[in-house]
Amino acid sequence: MASSIKSNLNPFLANKLSFTRTERSISCMKRAVSNNLAAACAVKSRSKALNMERALRERKIDGVERRERRGKFGIYGGKFVPETLMSCLGQLEAEFNLVLHDAKFQAELAIALRDYVGRETPLYFAERLTNYYKNENGEGPDIYLKREDLNHCGAHKMNNAIAQAMIAKRMGQQMVVAATGAGQHGVATAAACAKLSLECTIFMGSEDMEKQASNVFLIKLLGAQVTQVEGSFKDASSEAIRQWVNNLERSYYLTGTVVGPHPCPSMVREFQSIIGRETRKQAMERWGGRPDVVVACIGSGSNALGIFHEFTGDEDVRLVGVEAAGFGLDSGRHAATLATGHVGVYHGAMSYLLQDQEGQVLGAHSIGVGLQYPGVGPELSFLKDTGRAEFYNVTDKEALSAYQLLSRLEGIIPAMEAAHALAYLDKLCPTLPNSTKVVVNCSGRGDKDAPLFFQHLPTLNA
Repeated sequence: MASSIKSNLNPFLANKLSFTRTERSISCMKRAVSNNLAAACAVKSRSKALNMERALRERKIDGVERRERRGKFGIYGGKFVPETLMSCLGQLEAEFNLVLHDAKFQAELAIALRDYVGRETPLYFAERLTNYYKNENGEGPDIYLKREDLNHCGAHKMNNAIAQAMIAKRMGQQMVVAATGAGQHGVATAAACAKLSLECTIFMGSEDMEKQASNVFLIKLLGAQVTQVEGSFKDASSEAIRQWVNNLERSYYLTGTVVGPHPCPSMVREFQSIIGRETRKQAMERWGGRPDVVVACIGSGSNALGIFHEFTGDEDVRLVGVEAAGFGLDSGRHAATLATGHVGVYHGAMSYLLQDQEGQVLGAHSIGVGLQYPGVGPELSFLKDTGRAEFYNVTDKEALSAYQLLSRLEGIIPAMEAAHALAYLDKLCPTLPNSTKVVVNCSGRGDKDAPLFFQHLPTLNA
């Protein structure tokens, strides 16, 4: 395990990291398991099964809250970084905790979300898509789309980008660095930095720049510098982190994903959770209750946790995450980390990873460029292990079909990433009772993917 972890720490200067911290973490995990087993045995001795179930559930929830304060979700998360970064991350965590309770900051953020980002986004009833999935008896689920594609810059990414750019300015940083895959986070970060008069450098993989050329142009138009990195998003992330480490005094690393060392995953999740809060309110207004099923695509997990988090305590709400199966799980060309990955450490945190037997991180593939990451957020890893969320996968071809289907039935062009969530409706809808309320997070718009779609159209029709 130590060699596996060590091989995945290069972006964080693994040679400077003492693995005694890992050993202590494993020891703490063993003690935590022992404590949980002891508590379960104590509860079991009570006479009523209902009391036992309630006590275990409450203990589980309390335990999650305690771990999250330390940046841990079960065994996942943490700070696997060199000592040079510990102080910087500590300052960021302190600032994050301050702004959560700072009335002035929250008021300014609320105004920015309303007037700049364009929130709240609609909960749209997809009537023709709903009719498409009805069975021969005219029965089927009611399908709603959470329209994050209508945000400024066309994706959910702006929710987090504007909030973190405000934190960077509040901390006195002059320069923001970020990495992007599909380019949506890059565009959102560049726009937020333009608004707040911050220097901005976006790192992007050469493979992704070729596929998402329109977003590269937009990033440059917004005044940011685009730095090309050989490879894909994971390589761009590593380079952005290196640049941040080399200039900690002046720069701010604005992550758009729920991966990385604490507090990065919790920050992104917090600023994206407005998606779920709005969904709860809108569902109550539309049909007087909660969604029955919430569906989101899974890359590293920012849009999924953004809508899932609000409902993790509602056990009657199914949380369904959809990963990218690429050319199929057996092909080796996919990004289905939760389906095929193993636990390891990458980019400063423990989570599920795509890795070989030697612990080396594998490349990921998806036609949805934003899903091409070989890891997943620690909180999603925890939700998988606890069974609170379900995870499935769809292929490139299925995502292409869903991209076309929504465009032609509803006149809404989804991002290819969001098309993965929509594609799973083919398998999900026939299993659901009539009038089940299904909410799909349409996390971004798909203008950027139209050239890619027509490039692959011959294979879709084959």
